[in-house]
Amino acid sequence: MKITIKDFRVRRGEKLKLEKRPTRVKPFYKSKKKYHKILEKHIEELSTLQRLHYASNRYAVLVIFQAMDAAGKDGAIRHVMSGVNPQGCQVFSFQQPSVEELEHDFLWRTTKCLPERGRIGIFNRSYYEEVLIARVHPEILQGQGLPDALLNEKTIWQERFSSIVNFEEHLHLNGTRIIKIFLHLSKDEQRKRFQARIDEPEKNWKFSLADIHERTYWKQYMEAYEACLHATSTWYAPWYVVPADDKKNARLSVSQIILDTFKDLEMEYPETSAKRRRELKSIRKLL
Repeated sequence: MKITIKDFRVRRGEKLKLEKRPTRVKPFYKSKKKYHKILEKHIEELSTLQRLHYASNRYAVLVIFQAMDAAGKDGAIRHVMSGVNPQGCQVFSFQQPSVEELEHDFLWRTTKCLPERGRIGIFNRSYYEEVLIARVHPEILQGQGLPDALLNEKTIWQERFSSIVNFEEHLHLNGTRIIKIFLHLSKDEQRKRFQARIDEPEKNWKFSLADIHERTYWKQYMEAYEACLHATSTWYAPWYVVPADDKKNARLSVSQIILDTFKDLEMEYPETSAKRRRELKSIRKLL
């Protein structure tokens, strides 16, 4: 079954309802063996394209993952990027902002981690947390030291959406291609994965009471995500809502989205000049 990434894409200005978006679709693989075969093919292709990307040194690629807890962000990153040269890829995970980070605008801490040309940057959570968790928990916003005039909840989210859209357009116009993936997990599947984290000793470290606390805000998070995806999915930095109840399917979808983005780039290996060819021939004689 062919993976068509436009099926996951959020159209510009689309007022989507996440409850109407599937969290599970028909598998793109017929068996576990077939899944591994498809994923290995994707990884091999991505590895080849990453080498070309690094050599051509024209674009930077930023992949952003957002999701509810237990949606599989870490697993998707680990499996899909397993064949990429570590020298050409960096992964950053953003948790609670530090005191220093709170002294700057909300885009500052992630801007420092943007990928250079020829490299792939992966954000496990991102500046989008500032229009998600900060929206669900107003006390976070109140603790950021902003002037009172900027804390109007009727305007601040749209203002932050505008900042993000303008920021991403700036990056696009300067050669950074942005892929934004929302792993769409159902509340019931999250419950099952939380139970597994409790029941399986090797997964205990992944679980905390804070996870359960955040689960009680599920409806508020879905509303925050809907507003965010509607306001910030653009032609140059689209959102993809990837069904995540089936981890294998989600990984295949993510890898296809990244592959298709790379294939759309104009990349080629640097041409060897006549002077350089003569130099190489003289070096060959010394071997």
